[in-house]
Amino acid sequence: MEPRFDDTWVASQVARTMSLWTECAGQPMPDSPRYGIAEHAQREAAYDRALNQVEALVKRPGRGQAGRTLTQQKMIAVFAQFAAHALDLEPAAIALIENEFLPAGTCLARWARRFDPALSMADIVQACRNAWTACGLQPILGEPIGMTTSILGYSLLYPYTDNYLDRREIGADAKLKFSARFRQRLRGESMAPLNSHEVTLWKLVELIERQFPRTLYDQVFDCLLAIHQAQEASLAQMRPRIMEQDEVLRISCAKGGTSVLADACLARGWLRREEAQFGFAWGVLLQLGDDLQDLDEDLKRGSTTIFSKSAATGEILDPLVCQLLNLSERVGDEMRGLPHASAMLENLLRMSWRSLIIGAVANAPDSFSSEFLAEAESRSPFRFAFLRERKKKLAGKSGLYENLFNLFLESEDENQIAFGRATAALDMLSA
Repeated sequence: MEPRFDDTWVASQVARTMSLWTECAGQPMPDSPRYGIAEHAQREAAYDRALNQVEALVKRPGRGQAGRTLTQQKMIAVFAQFAAHALDLEPAAIALIENEFLPAGTCLARWARRFDPALSMADIVQACRNAWTACGLQPILGEPIGMTTSILGYSLLYPYTDNYLDRREIGADAKLKFSARFRQRLRGESMAPLNSHEVTLWKLVELIERQFPRTLYDQVFDCLLAIHQAQEASLAQMRPRIMEQDEVLRISCAKGGTSVLADACLARGWLRREEAQFGFAWGVLLQLGDDLQDLDEDLKRGSTTIFSKSAATGEILDPLVCQLLNLSERVGDEMRGLPHASAMLENLLRMSWRSLIIGAVANAPDSFSSEFLAEAESRSPFRFAFLRERKKKLAGKSGLYENLFNLFLESEDENQIAFGRATAALDMLSA
């Protein structure tokens, strides 16, 4: 019998992942590939070569639909070369990214622009990140990779809910009122929207309801209510008050775990116990990785995470990052027990998690000891100084990103199954 994801179940998974986190404390950095001076130079040359090729293609895109398609194909070939030479990805992993994940992201972005032309590129990229997580879960659950209307709907909820609750200029009373009404809607109550914001959210929830009727898919709506409750609780992290480290960790585990739990449930509509546990643990890992990435921003705005709390007192973060790297290994080990998980996908996810963490270390060198930085840099395909220089360089090229983004969205081929289904669903909701 599949579990119901009620408060008791979520609390048990928060306790379980907090226990996993504690078990990873005090351990050395786990084994992973190492890179020397010559290997760094080779991969950095591949990075710059790929960047130059992309810039040249963006400056001279092909004319007409055929020309744009050819330019897209050339860019994907550049990615394949870069992934093979700089990231050491195996051919099957490169093919998976090219043929499954990139088209899924393009589909979501095109649909998002159709749904709301005012959505920013940052909002759409955020939604794509969530959708890619759901798509990554599909083969683990024995499902084909592909965008669905429910994944699209759930992924676009983030720019309208999570980011709304994070905005400091909106008062607490307004947030509580919005949150209470949205909770009622997630429970299935029939409610007329009060404003354009609610009109948008109601439509996105209806996209999920159309694919997964409430009477048949209890777990789907358990998950949506669970992540909503976790988002409400996470508002405490933005308040200027003293919080114990366990309280901060508990809030982060609940928010991250329920977020990817919902991704997993929407990938198929239902979950077995071990699948739900893995999805929850993956979400905790991603949340903590994101918190590490956002360290500087959280310190500036006074948001409390386990990393910003320690950094604010002058502590070096070496032990916490070792703990996080070891947690990523434990989560990867749990994936092996799932019947549809492949070694290729496991290796790809482990590399992705490790890159997220090591990349965050590169961006915050003042928070680590010199010995730890040297050890972490030896696990990175690129020198940390190189990554920081390129990040700074690319920050001034927002036009490049915008043009590249738009180039992949410009297509007259609206016969893709996923895009067609999403468009049809949107048209029905707008009628």
